[in-house]
Amino acid sequence: MILILALLLDAAFGEPAWLWSRLPHPAVLMGRLIGALEARMNRGPSRKAAGVVMTVGLALGAGLLGWLIHLIPDHGILETLFVAVLLAQRSLSDHVLAVARGLRQSLDQGKRAVAMIVGRDTAPMGQADVARAAIESAAENLSDGVIAPAFWYLVGGLPGLLIYKIANTADSTVGHMTPRYRDFGWASARWDDLLNLIPARLTALLLAASHGWLDPRPVLRDAPKHRSPNAGWPESVLAPILNVSLAGPRSYEGVMTDYPWVWPEGRRDPGPAEIEAAARALWRAWGLMLALVCLLTLVSPACVPLFF
Repeated sequence: MILILALLLDAAFGEPAWLWSRLPHPAVLMGRLIGALEARMNRGPSRKAAGVVMTVGLALGAGLLGWLIHLIPDHGILETLFVAVLLAQRSLSDHVLAVARGLRQSLDQGKRAVAMIVGRDTAPMGQADVARAAIESAAENLSDGVIAPAFWYLVGGLPGLLIYKIANTADSTVGHMTPRYRDFGWASARWDDLLNLIPARLTALLLAASHGWLDPRPVLRDAPKHRSPNAGWPESVLAPILNVSLAGPRSYEGVMTDYPWVWPEGRRDPGPAEIEAAARALWRAWGLMLALVCLLTLVSPACVPLFF
């Protein structure tokens, strides 16, 4: 019931600017903590070991914090608010739709909007590149920001959710294949890959089932092409749903990389309409997940997080 209420609260209110302009968002606090630890620990000859220590310490600390919050005798009110804040369905949809609105105004406006949700270079992008980037971000972040947090809350309660969120934040902060982070961020990146293994594939199933499309052949063909072991799964389902080719060439830090196409049979010229269709697909998958959680509650009212 806490997860159902949290999903509805997140869908209704998202991340209100009036609140988070006054208070630091929990994800921001996690990022600051990881940044401070990285500055102190990412040095010397044993950087990979230091990264492992940080990853384990963050998981233990997050799990303990979640357990302490769960013990507060407030009938689950604070826990519900925590879960709602750590879900990102409404904010993801808003950011994706902002790209569509920007593109309808001008290419430059679209680039500015998509730069808020992707890390690739936006300067060389055309309209199709902007649209693909927004759609890919929608698919990947549906898994990372919505399905995975809900899954780990069901599995491990608030401790499970916080362990996942701190791992995902650490991967975003230090899990990069750059000279600075290659060794130190190795453990964070692998831990995040492991925690997303099931949720990414569950996201693909929710997208497919919510659209009545269950042909696994294109997914099994295209998902392994992705540079990430997980992100390719929701992308390889959303691409045929929209009939849009995803991935392909893109630039990072001035270097153009030619990635394989996902659903190469699809259109290569997506625009605002396809971005809006992707946002609708997010909500359909979200609705199916909410229905399944409600069904689980009805079928097994005594179900409690496995953490206990």
